[in-house]
Amino acid sequence: MDKSGSSTKYSIIYKDIKEKILSGALLPGEKIDSENMLCKHYDVSRYTVRRALSDLISEGLVEARHGQGTFCTQRRISGRRTHNIAVITTYLSDYIFPSVIRGIDRVMTDNGYTMFLKNTGNSQKNEARCLEEMMGKGVDGLIIEPSRSEVFCKNEPLYKELDVMGIPYVFIQGRYQQMKGKPCVLLNERRGGYLAAKHLIDTNHKNIVGIFKMDDFQGTERYKGFVQAHNDGHLPMNPDYTLWFHTEDRRVKPMASVAELLELGNPVDGIVCYNDQIAVSILNGLRAMGRRVPEDVSVVGYDNSSLAVNATIGLTSVNHPKEQLGEAAAQMLLDLINGNPGNDNCKKIMEPELIQRESCMARPVE
Repeated sequence: MDKSGSSTKYSIIYKDIKEKILSGALLPGEKIDSENMLCKHYDVSRYTVRRALSDLISEGLVEARHGQGTFCTQRRISGRRTHNIAVITTYLSDYIFPSVIRGIDRVMTDNGYTMFLKNTGNSQKNEARCLEEMMGKGVDGLIIEPSRSEVFCKNEPLYKELDVMGIPYVFIQGRYQQMKGKPCVLLNERRGGYLAAKHLIDTNHKNIVGIFKMDDFQGTERYKGFVQAHNDGHLPMNPDYTLWFHTEDRRVKPMASVAELLELGNPVDGIVCYNDQIAVSILNGLRAMGRRVPEDVSVVGYDNSSLAVNATIGLTSVNHPKEQLGEAAAQMLLDLINGNPGNDNCKKIMEPELIQRESCMARPVE
């Protein structure tokens, strides 16, 4: 059955009942309308109704009880623990998340939990698949790095289903606008963007480029800090010097945009980068253009990763407390699983710091 966009009669029935379950209009244990009632309501045959119910049964959303009818599945967690949790990330191989996972694993292993790892490729469609798979495995809780966290979340019904099932979850490194009140562990990204720009402003840089990712929470927050540093430093911002990119063009667009600015003769003496990966590509691109770092252009990264330490020139970078972030998210999830009071709408914000290295140089005072 095509569940994505088919307008066939049985898919309409399937979608309607599923939406009622995920929204909470039908509660666990509640009886579904009889086949006769569904046939009459949708003006379809019994075969069509049974086809829709069959798909709902196969997904574990409803169950047929002999002689009684069809019921919304009892999917709430009722004291039975699996001692399994799921961690859903955007990229497992990302240079940040292995350290975050180590922090999560340390806390969870110490408390007797096994961890399932899934990655979404920063796709909300893949995130939906991961959520559905983990719900089917009966995990006790989830730690989730949201996909495209600055884009409207299409998976809100699945998160509502987690709520109905009583499965706690904690967002890490970002959160969706629709779910600001949900438990999360975040870095103070705005402060990080502020520190990066302020360092250049305080060392007399006047023409500063900022490179930010448009489709996630971190990118927009770091940009806000970048703007605030300019305002506090009374340094006018050139709108052409704010460069945005999306997930798909992260490998090419940042340096291409910087090269275009420079080729047009725009003065640039400092660049604040979305992360260390972008910063290293900028270092290499500037060198290829005959620009010296830091003599001609200072460069600041973000994450203080191994890339910052091992770059051809030590990269000034905003520190990301990776393992501590993972540990905090794991402890928060454990508190939620154990029903500790005061943790229903918890939030933890961790503070960044700037690590100075050789990629920045103070400019002479004019």
